[in-house]
Amino acid sequence: MSILVEDRARVRTLTLDRPEALNAFSEALYDATTEALLAAADDPDVAVVLLTGNGRAFSAGTDLREMQALTTDPNYQRGKHGFNGMIDALASFPKPLICAVNGIGLGAGATILGFADLTFMSSTARLKCPFTDLGVAPEAASSFLMPQLIGRQNATWLLMSSEWIDAEQAKEMGLVWRVCAPDELMAVAREHAEKLASKPISSLVAVKRTMTEPLRTAIADARERENACFRDMLGGPANREALAAFAEGRPADFTKLPAGA
Repeated sequence: MSILVEDRARVRTLTLDRPEALNAFSEALYDATTEALLAAADDPDVAVVLLTGNGRAFSAGTDLREMQALTTDPNYQRGKHGFNGMIDALASFPKPLICAVNGIGLGAGATILGFADLTFMSSTARLKCPFTDLGVAPEAASSFLMPQLIGRQNATWLLMSSEWIDAEQAKEMGLVWRVCAPDELMAVAREHAEKLASKPISSLVAVKRTMTEPLRTAIADARERENACFRDMLGGPANREALAAFAEGRPADFTKLPAGA
């Protein structure tokens, strides 16, 4: 089982549970997370979803070993939903979604915060969008959602630099709402989740719909642009060098790539 599900006081807590892999998203975890979100959306007894990770990480993003297999083996078994299915489920999730970032959030472990309605973060957690380190394009509508959420210049640094962002920087940017001591994170996030969950579900859904509906077309357009760029760059010179460097345990060297790569 790669995701844990717990119900209490109309709050469904979903815990990413691949601690040995820093909760990196394998195809199986993408599928499990998607199914859990779809089930929560349809469950009339669930008012709020609280998403967190087990162990030292929130999520280390896409499993790079699996990414390498997907780029080199045309017969590699893909999941039922995969990354795009999970993002579909997040983009259409009708109820309040609260994220409790307990540890590192890397790649998809950071960009999914663009779909959170509230984000709480441990003071020891860090976030990173390593797109330029991997020689790929943004994902999960982050090219639209991050400028909306944190402003263009903050988004530029987050999406282009591949640098770590600590909890205080994330709060200053507006990427997270509250920073908590590590041992208080889940209690504080749950307290707020249960406060929302005490309200009428129909009203929570209506508030979220009226806030997010104007963004849906822009989110879909951003994802289409990102996916086209990602397809073009996946397996390209920069991405091959990044994945080879990861597999060989060395820093990537992009300076010797063909011009424009």
